[in-house]
Amino acid sequence: MANRRQRVTVGVSGTGGGMKRFCRGEIDIANASRPIQKEEMAACEAAGVRYYEIPVAYDALTVVVNPRNDWVVDLSIDELRKIWEPAAQGTITRWNQVNPEWPDRPLNLYGAGADSGTFDYFTEVVMGQAKSSRGDYTASEDDNVLVQGVANDINALGYFGFAFYVDSRDKIRSVPIEPAPGEPAVQPSVESVIDGSYMPLSRPMFIYVNEKSYERDDVKQFLDFYLENVGRLAAEVNYVPLPAEAYAVIRRHLEEGRLGTVFKGEPATAVSIEKLLEKEAAL
Repeated sequence: MANRRQRVTVGVSGTGGGMKRFCRGEIDIANASRPIQKEEMAACEAAGVRYYEIPVAYDALTVVVNPRNDWVVDLSIDELRKIWEPAAQGTITRWNQVNPEWPDRPLNLYGAGADSGTFDYFTEVVMGQAKSSRGDYTASEDDNVLVQGVANDINALGYFGFAFYVDSRDKIRSVPIEPAPGEPAVQPSVESVIDGSYMPLSRPMFIYVNEKSYERDDVKQFLDFYLENVGRLAAEVNYVPLPAEAYAVIRRHLEEGRLGTVFKGEPATAVSIEKLLEKEAAL
């Protein structure tokens, strides 16, 4: 019924929590800030849940410090690993232990909680293994908690999505990241995500749609509305929309019933928008 009102229940959790419910068949659609993982694929298969994987926008994981921090100019992936690796717990606790040119001050860390797709992606990129991280830091799936923590602490360093940085850039400072040893550090921005230079901390964002749910008129109507407006709305909330042709490809996949994931349970590390479009075209 085109004009029939529907009651929609929206739950908030990290990607991991949402995908658990999705793969049990409890919800129609799950947001995800990383691709579906192998164990989630197995859980979906065991429950008879088949799905559409729909990339909807890009994000730039942003490393931030307090604006009064005048010693960090940029950071390399190696330095991020030294700070965040499991072996750093209880050991790397002061700024000068990361770089002797930095002051002998406490290093206070703020980052994503373990159920967050942001946590999975950051640890995969920095450590080479998802969920590999020190645990002695302030963790939250609510990025606003992390923003406030860094904004109120000169000794803080944190990471979260670009949208939360943009909304709070009067309170915090982003740190340029060296994409590879010897290469110039790059600031997170819409432009650096689009041109592929902000690597490897750029990442695609997804929704997953249950195949059986998509057979319902109300879910189809919602997806029609979603795909018609997601590019504009993504830009409004400081995500990077995909090119118009990408959304056209996604619509075609829905119409043709192309199920499954182009990532096959592997992480989407260092996947530019151009590479994502190539993967989608080959599905």
